[in-house]
Amino acid sequence: MKFKKNYLRNELDLPGSALVDEITDTSRWSIHHKIVFEYEGKFYLTHYSEGATEMQCESPWEYEEDVNCTEVELKEVKVMKWVPVI
Repeated sequence: MKFKKNYLRNELDLPGSALVDEITDTSRWSIHHKIVFEYEGKFYLTHYSEGATEMQCESPWEYEEDVNCTEVELKEVKVMKWVPVI
């Protein structure tokens, strides 16, 4: 589903009101985020980036008009992980 960036920023107050906001990566100039938000009883995932320093004037979805969002649901996931032997 696509949302207009102004709708996400103004009407839904994203990224500030996101249910999940995780940093997924960093680059020299940007910090990349993954967010989950609710809209009309459904949950959606999308990404945005923002400037990494006070000199970078990058705001969420600055270079997009239509933001691609994927409908998601919360599920339990089991993960295998290497841990030290005690």
